[in-house]
Amino acid sequence: MIPFHIPTLAAACAASFLMLSGQAPAHDYEIGSLEIDHPWSRATPAGAGVGAGYMVIRNTGSQADRLIAGDTTIAGRVEIHEMAVTDGVMTMRPIEGGLEIPAGGEVTLEPGGYHVMFMDLQEQIVEGEMFSAELVFETAGSIEVAFAVEGIGARAPADGHDHMDHGEHEEHGETAN
Repeated sequence: MIPFHIPTLAAACAASFLMLSGQAPAHDYEIGSLEIDHPWSRATPAGAGVGAGYMVIRNTGSQADRLIAGDTTIAGRVEIHEMAVTDGVMTMRPIEGGLEIPAGGEVTLEPGGYHVMFMDLQEQIVEGEMFSAELVFETAGSIEVAFAVEGIGARAPADGHDHMDHGEHEEHGETAN
């Protein structure tokens, strides 16, 4: 007889289930040639009308894809947005036609840049909780993901998935705080 520890066995079974269901234990997802790394959001104050979602989307395929839509029960609608600073003025606008995820490349959705916008919030986004949303891609199709909720002023997820510090921002004169 092989001895085993019940909590260890239960954790191993749960991890296996998550991998089979499309969600890896590290809070990552795959659909087609796309990998979605750690979706997260910021908490919102009571009564806020909008919230935002962030993640990294990698395309391991040989053809580009586009994030074209989303849906969630916590908001009336979901839009794909970009923020930009032009002549010292920050603007935010929906991306017409969706956000391209280049073949063999990745796109980082982060505060101050590309993001998923949750419009007409139906409930407050609460730190420490999770909420689900469906992401719709032009080629890969739809996938449901869970957004981990960080604090109101968070710049990156608290679990070590700091996408702000990969060096790609240095070429634009930005630094991670």
